Amino acid sequence: MAAIKILPDIYSVGVVDWNVRNFHGHTYTTQRGSTYNAYLVIDEKIALVDTVYGPFARELIENIKEIIPPEKIDYIIANHVETDHSGALPSIMQLCPKAKILGTAKCKEGLYKHYYGDWDFQVVKTGDKLKLGRRTLSFIEAPMIHWPDSMFTYSPQDSLLMPNDAFGQHFATSERFDDQVDQCALMDEAEKYYANILWPLGSVILKKIQEIQKLNIPIKMIAPSHGVIWRKDPLKIINSYISWAKGETKNKVVIVYETMWGATEKMAKKIASGIQAAGAEVKLYEVAQSDRTEVITQMLSAKGFLFGSSTHDNDMLPNIAAFLEIVKGLKPKGRQISFFGSYGWVGGAVKEMQEVLEDSGADFTISPISFKYVPDKTELENCFEFGSKFAGLLRKEI
Repeated sequence: MAAIKILPDIYSVGVVDWNVRNFHGHTYTTQRGSTYNAYLVIDEKIALVDTVYGPFARELIENIKEIIPPEKIDYIIANHVETDHSGALPSIMQLCPKAKILGTAKCKEGLYKHYYGDWDFQVVKTGDKLKLGRRTLSFIEAPMIHWPDSMFTYSPQDSLLMPNDAFGQHFATSERFDDQVDQCALMDEAEKYYANILWPLGSVILKKIQEIQKLNIPIKMIAPSHGVIWRKDPLKIINSYISWAKGETKNKVVIVYETMWGATEKMAKKIASGIQAAGAEVKLYEVAQSDRTEVITQMLSAKGFLFGSSTHDNDMLPNIAAFLEIVKGLKPKGRQISFFGSYGWVGGAVKEMQEVLEDSGADFTISPISFKYVPDKTELENCFEFGSKFAGLLRKEI
């Protein structure tokens, strides 16, 4: 991918990873690939904002060479330590060893523990500025969006925000801007990114957006470190983040279950029928057969979750157990949750599922439902009523 001018004397010099299909330790599937974005600002002094994942260091360097010799870089802005954004830093520093690195105090600590480089590092905090010539870059600390070291870089002369992992998407495309790509695919990937990476940080994100709004700084373009650049309507993604961070939902239920011999699956399908008959949208997933990234994305906008499992050794099945640990980490506050399942001579799965999520911040308003062995006609009718009752509760909550 060649360097692309995004503004006068500002270039996107990052790379496209067309082939990546798993991210964050295989917890996030990236079916549309990804990008690792870096930005080169040319002025009396030259600044490189972020680098790329280490295996793509050579491509980054070649892109920079299209604009300037890399040794002319004066400053490297490290918005975030994570290796998909800093992995190429050692290679860059070999070419421009006198360049100064700027980042937060936590960034300085993190970069040293990752690369052990003896580099010139300047700690910056919110409000600090770096004068390049005609342009001045300013910095906004953004801890826990999504690591403690994270910060945003802003160019007031261009109304350009470079927020690293905020407002991004895992979206490999030869086009660089939001108005050049399919909008449904773009927002699908943006929502997926938020749901799977940033969901538990909603209160932090909302506070940071409000803080930036109080600064009254114009934002005409947002250049994140993954995916395309927002130039046509940056407010579109900002407003989406506000909605997601507030936990705004719709009348939708996501059912996630694991079944051994099909009895719990029969319950799940009948519950889904009851939800649908009550007028709510429903999504049904057998967890062992489903893409967990997609399931979590659907859960972001859902008001209710139902989790089901057969009982094995007095406990839930292993795939739903692993999935509920992920849900627990998402801290899905304000959602309605309940449980269901089948069992043989003794139950246990429903109780274990409840215990995993009891501190998640969700509401357990409706009592779980469980049946011994294969549910009969009457028990399946009870499953239908369970789903209908659950959907009715959501209507009152929305």
